Amino acid sequence: MVSLSIIFAAIPAVIYLAAGLPVTVGTVTIGTLIAFTTLQNGLFRPVTGLLSTGVSVISSLALFARIFEHLDLPVEVDEPARPASIDLARVKGHVRFENVSFTYPGADRPALAGIDLDVPAGSTLALAGETGSGKTTLGSLVARLYDPSRGTVRIDGTDLRDVRLADLAAIVGVVSQETYLLHTTVRENLRYAKPSASDAEIEDAARAAQIHDLIASLPDGYDTVVGSRGHRFCGGEKQRIAIARTLLRDPRGLVLDEATSALDTETEQAVQQAFDTLACGRTTITIAHRLSTVCNADQIAVLDHGRIVEAGDHTTLLADQSRYTELAA
Repeated sequence: MVSLSIIFAAIPAVIYLAAGLPVTVGTVTIGTLIAFTTLQNGLFRPVTGLLSTGVSVISSLALFARIFEHLDLPVEVDEPARPASIDLARVKGHVRFENVSFTYPGADRPALAGIDLDVPAGSTLALAGETGSGKTTLGSLVARLYDPSRGTVRIDGTDLRDVRLADLAAIVGVVSQETYLLHTTVRENLRYAKPSASDAEIEDAARAAQIHDLIASLPDGYDTVVGSRGHRFCGGEKQRIAIARTLLRDPRGLVLDEATSALDTETEQAVQQAFDTLACGRTTITIAHRLSTVCNADQIAVLDHGRIVEAGDHTTLLADQSRYTELAA
């Protein structure tokens, strides 16, 4: 196309040059010259359009190839062939890890190995350890973002791989460090978790998450547009909106993945109060680097390179002068 464009641009110059040569003087009139230039424009314009269309088609084919390549990827977490029948109203939230191991695709070593944990319904499990020890991976298995390579994760005795994805989403709620808000109003962002929620339920959830007063003080209140990825609000405010959204869904299990690690002390305290309200009566798995957020947990599991090196409550682990003591120092 570049070569033809250069030729098309050069042809008018060739016509003008030919008309000005001594050999052609007096034989080519102005009318003939204009006719030639007009004709070549009329002929070359459609050709250029066809070439442009060809470029668009080739670009589209390349784009579609990437789209279809993504659509053709194998589904790693899919609906069970024979889903278990679960009464969501009777789910207690008893989580159990039975000899769980997990290796990321292409990794040369397992991210988790031989994990055995029992989290009774309504209790709190805190996961402590250095970066890369496998805390987030273990929490992701509860929400079934991945399936374990070996072993089983159960809720109330049912293997998560036998639970419908919609049922699991209703049972387990996740609040992560990276909060994603849709480019719509605060009300619609909250209602996304429960489309049938009334305005009163939305406001009650916001009050429990310590964010109602802030939203009510905005000029448009709950009809305020949060902006792309929620840029209208700061990190702590987005976290509390995410907590309110999870509260509205009322899950029996909860995974808190380092949700306060990027917040200042004052904002962390406000968010922690909302977390305390959210975790009340729910089975909670908390992942945090700051041990101040896990010291009140019913049990604490310390991970190192994908394995549990010690477990117990805060007082017991401190008394043992072990790995947990080093992390707390």
